[in-house]
Amino acid sequence: MATDYRHALLSLRAELEAVAETGDESAGVVELDQARVGRLSRMDAMQAQAMAASAKRRRAQKLRQIEAALRRIDDEEFGFCQSCDEPINPKRLDFDPTARFCIDCASQRES
Repeated sequence: MATDYRHALLSLRAELEAVAETGDESAGVVELDQARVGRLSRMDAMQAQAMAASAKRRRAQKLRQIEAALRRIDDEEFGFCQSCDEPINPKRLDFDPTARFCIDCASQRES
């Protein structure tokens, strides 16, 4: 079971790293030379930059979650809720193999 999740996590990590390689240039500095770029174009570029930076932060967070899930697999703690130690429903893990909490504990944490 854990090997299937390991494979899914490694695949997801590779996918996110590939996206990061192509997406990082959009988060670069916006050129402020008005002679080269009109005000609306510059605003669009700044908005695109902010969106790219936000996507980069989300990717980094997901990569940290993936690494933590891989460590839990190595430590034989994968699939157990980090709050109540009960098994996490396999359907939940199929949906998100980085899940750390069972649905009940996750719901309580969000309340």
